[in-house]
Amino acid sequence: MKGYIAASSLPAKRRWKGHAVAVLALVFFSLLVPLAFLLGLHNRFPSGYLSDERSSSESVFENYAHVDAGPEQNHSEGGQSRVHGLIDRFKPPIPKNDRGNRKENHPKGAAGDEIEKPCQLEFGSYCIWSMEHKEVMKDSIVKRLKDQLFVARAYYPSVAKLQGQDNLSRELKQNIQEHERMLSEAISDADLPSFVGKKIQKMDHTIAKAKSCTVDCNNVDKKLRQILDLTEDEAHFHMKQSAFLYHLGVQTMPRSLHCLSMRLTVEYFKTSLQDIERLHAQKLNNPSFQHYVLFSRNILAASATINSAVMNAEKSGHMIFHLVTDGQNFYAMKHWFARNSYKEATVRVLNFENVKLINFYNLGRRQLSPSEEFRVSIHDIARSSPMQLRTEYISVFGHSHFILPELFKNLKKVIVLDDDVVVQRDLSSLWNLDLEGKVNGAVQFCGIRLGQLKMYMRGHSYNGDSCAWMSGLNIIDLERWRERNITGNYLGLLQKFQNGSEASWRASALPISLLAFQDLIYALDDAWVQSRLGHDYGVSADAIKNAAALHYNGNMKPWLELGIPKYKSYWKKFLTKEERFMDECNVNP
Repeated sequence: MKGYIAASSLPAKRRWKGHAVAVLALVFFSLLVPLAFLLGLHNRFPSGYLSDERSSSESVFENYAHVDAGPEQNHSEGGQSRVHGLIDRFKPPIPKNDRGNRKENHPKGAAGDEIEKPCQLEFGSYCIWSMEHKEVMKDSIVKRLKDQLFVARAYYPSVAKLQGQDNLSRELKQNIQEHERMLSEAISDADLPSFVGKKIQKMDHTIAKAKSCTVDCNNVDKKLRQILDLTEDEAHFHMKQSAFLYHLGVQTMPRSLHCLSMRLTVEYFKTSLQDIERLHAQKLNNPSFQHYVLFSRNILAASATINSAVMNAEKSGHMIFHLVTDGQNFYAMKHWFARNSYKEATVRVLNFENVKLINFYNLGRRQLSPSEEFRVSIHDIARSSPMQLRTEYISVFGHSHFILPELFKNLKKVIVLDDDVVVQRDLSSLWNLDLEGKVNGAVQFCGIRLGQLKMYMRGHSYNGDSCAWMSGLNIIDLERWRERNITGNYLGLLQKFQNGSEASWRASALPISLLAFQDLIYALDDAWVQSRLGHDYGVSADAIKNAAALHYNGNMKPWLELGIPKYKSYWKKFLTKEERFMDECNVNP
């Protein structure tokens, strides 16, 4: 009987040990997964990866197009540079080994360029924001103590082995212990004791004596390099963490706006307001009126854009706004624009997901695709400083824009507005503009030329010297659009540029928009639009005052807390006043 008990207990112990190992393994991997996420190990793509990782509204990081101009010439495209790079909506983190190679492959150009370049390429507009919001350092003395401690620790092992240097070894050890004691109780300079200045001088003197000794330089060098690597890794980790939180802040809908949308949706089903489409049916498809189109999911932004155009119009009764949104925001938009008036203008809200022609075109995705923004970084050897980084933001039509002629079959032309635009002048002259046979009246952006993006054109013919163009404020000739079969060309390009994934679908917006309207852009005067208000802190007040419209392209939108403060007032003055739901949801951009 005893033998039976002993024999049966042995497997039970083994099973218990197996469960214990399994539990420990689960605990280990549960700690490893979030660490891997923060370090970027979850998303290490090769440098040529073309993707778009944004959510249905916005991505965590910006669109990315790194264009690096090298020394070789390219005569076939009319350019003076060899171009390579990637377009990537979610910029993959640069592996640790590559961080060291960046300095080797790209020698330092202008002052500060070595620091600016990796930051801009890896973290985008966060670098601009962080420079403008740099706080006064409150731990400069603490950092100096740490630096002294690193050096002292590097020398101590070598000094301790020297013959006849026992006193110096004890002095170095004592100073190290005193520094460790002070740092264990201090986070900022205010936490340090009053005698810290004497301790710093004492440590400087001791380190100077250690440096005068004949020690094994290899050991000291090895130790200092280890400390340097650890420090760089820690700094890069915190930089990545801060950049992630920044991008999360600029790309996530604020809670107050989400509350506003939900409250309006609930109120829509509780109350009955006039149906604008029935009330103004005779106007909605009448080409004799001025027709404006917006694609937006943002109630507040769309409202400010429409209100700005109406408030600056000489005759608002001729203005018809067609606001195209998605199913999630449709009822909130309907209720908002039914309860708020915009002088004599008419606002019609359309649900993009109910538009039947989506299936006809087989666009592959029923989701709304407003204008897309791309961050483009360029190195050009033709410049005085060849390695000087230049980062620009380009906004182009999203996929939804290419159904305009079928969505508005009875209209001859429309003005297309982005929801991050505010109007400061009457747009009647733009409506009456002769496009001279062109399809799209747009402000051109010659800081980026098609030849610099040739890697993404997939072998299509184009003029490399042609300038990129910007969405935001565009006048579209729908009759010429239909004649030139722009939508048909778009569908053909879409089949070549996207592989079925949402990433490639969204990333394809840049090359498709540029190719579809090639030689069909009527260049508007630059005075029509002042862009850059969503990423450039240096736009002058005179330039803003003289522009017919302001475009907040970039990540720092005016309705976000992280928006550029000095530009917010131009947008805020067009917000609806004394709106009950805004007060209840604490909407105060």
